[in-house]
Amino acid sequence: MQFAAEGELRAWIPSARGPALVDLTLDLWSERPPYVAGEVWELWAEGRPTEPDKWAVCDAEGREFWLRTALDNHVHGGQDQPPGTTYHLDGRHITDVPGFFCALGEAVNGPGGYFGQGLDALDDCLRGRWGAAPPFSLIWHASEVARGCLGVTPHAVHRPPAFEELLACLAEGDRVAVRLG
Repeated sequence: MQFAAEGELRAWIPSARGPALVDLTLDLWSERPPYVAGEVWELWAEGRPTEPDKWAVCDAEGREFWLRTALDNHVHGGQDQPPGTTYHLDGRHITDVPGFFCALGEAVNGPGGYFGQGLDALDDCLRGRWGAAPPFSLIWHASEVARGCLGVTPHAVHRPPAFEELLACLAEGDRVAVRLG
C-alpha cells in the first residue's frame, strides 16, 4: 500500500541537514496520511487481514484510518449473504465509534471487512450490496463494553453517535434485529 501527497512547490531553501540538500515548502493538493497510517499499513502488509481484531491495537485515529483502508480494499459487486442470516459482533474492543464500525465490518464481511464508517455509510450498507442483505440478525456479544464507553452523548452539532443511536440506526425499518449479549 502506498499513500502519496501531491502539491505545488512554494519555496525551497538550502537544508541544514547537508550541503547538497534543500528543504521544500509545498501547498498540498491532497490529504496527508495521518501519523498512524504506517501502523495500519503494517497490519495490512500481507493483504487483507485473516485474523479478527487486528484493528483493536489502534487508537481512535488508527481505527478511522483502518476503516478507510477497509473501504479501499472492499471488493464491490460481491454477493450478499441471504436475508435472514445471523451475524455475530464481537464487542470486546468497541470503546469508540470507529471501533464499532471496525467490529461491524468484521462481523459482516470477515477480518478487514467494511460495513460503514458513520451513520450515513451504514445506512447505505444496510440497503444491500455490501455483504449483508436485510433483514438480518446481529448478536452483539459483550455489548456492555460499548454501552459503557459510548454511553449517552449530550446533543451537540459535531459529535459521534451514542450507543442508543447506533442501535436505532441498525433497527430502523426492521432491517436488523439486534440482540445484546
